[in-house]
Amino acid sequence: QEQLDESGGGLVQAGDSLRLSCNDPGRAFSNYIMGWFRQAPGKEREFVASITRDSVRTYYADSVKGRFTISRDNAKNTVYLQMNSLKPEDTDIYYCHAWQPACGWDLWGQGTQVTVSS
Repeated sequence: QEQLDESGGGLVQAGDSLRLSCNDPGRAFSNYIMGWFRQAPGKEREFVASITRDSVRTYYADSVKGRFTISRDNAKNTVYLQMNSLKPEDTDIYYCHAWQPACGWDLWGQGTQVTVSS
């Protein structure tokens, strides 16, 4: 069964950086739009960033623009989220998402915790 494997979360101080990685060991990674979402306990999951199959277009939530960068390496079946200038309000569980809109298929990772202390 295909699954997404996230890594890179942790505990950092405000102003620090982290890079999240999400690997898809399946063979169709380059066909997927990839994204990152985050969710705090008791809140709805919210969009963070996404990237098209060919990396030509990227999209960001207003709250992370200028601080976070999404990228992908199709040869490694991996998508990244570089997070700079982290703030305590960035503390959440971060989820990787794969989406193939043509057939309505999508897949979520299990999440990785990011905690930013003030």
